Amino acid sequence: MKIKICGMKHRDNIIEVATLQPDYLGFIFHPGSPRFVDDLSVLKAVPASIKKVAVFVNESLEKVMDLVAQYDFDAVQLHGSEKPDYCSQLKSPTVEVIKAFGVDESFDFNQLKRYKDACDAFLFDTKSAQYGGTGLAFNWQLLKQYDQSKPYFLSGGLGIENSNDIASFNSSGGNIGTLDFNSKLEVSPGLKDVEKVREVINKMRNL
Repeated sequence: MKIKICGMKHRDNIIEVATLQPDYLGFIFHPGSPRFVDDLSVLKAVPASIKKVAVFVNESLEKVMDLVAQYDFDAVQLHGSEKPDYCSQLKSPTVEVIKAFGVDESFDFNQLKRYKDACDAFLFDTKSAQYGGTGLAFNWQLLKQYDQSKPYFLSGGLGIENSNDIASFNSSGGNIGTLDFNSKLEVSPGLKDVEKVREVINKMRNL
């Protein structure tokens, strides 16, 4: 199972976490987030062996394209109400498009069909008004309704304490592609506890 550490912000912290070799590091470009990246120079601290993910919420297509090109992002994660056409214009052989959806009991999985050809992966997070980073999990059993072959990222309140539940869910047909960690591994917003990250990667990568 792949590992993504999201909400990175501080150069020294990025360097330390990068030594643990997660598959993805996520950088948030939503101004309303306490993990907003205001110093773009920190992106240079990410080694080429780790995929850089730029996270946006209803941002202009032009700005997304400019940032992706200027800082060589490997993937774009879209957390707003972006339409399939918007996603299609970002997708390329060198840029993955990850479309995020907030999931609750009323979530309609049929809407994903419109995005089938427009993105490379889906991300399922806890539905909230703040576009992720809640530290809260949702009912993963709802994902049993997911019927596409496209891989998905599981997000929302994940931490080392979820390891047994994740293993159980995946062995029962959960088919998780990537685990997306954020707030449960933090000292403060944007600052990750390196030892917690190490523990998560060591324990969960081979689930």
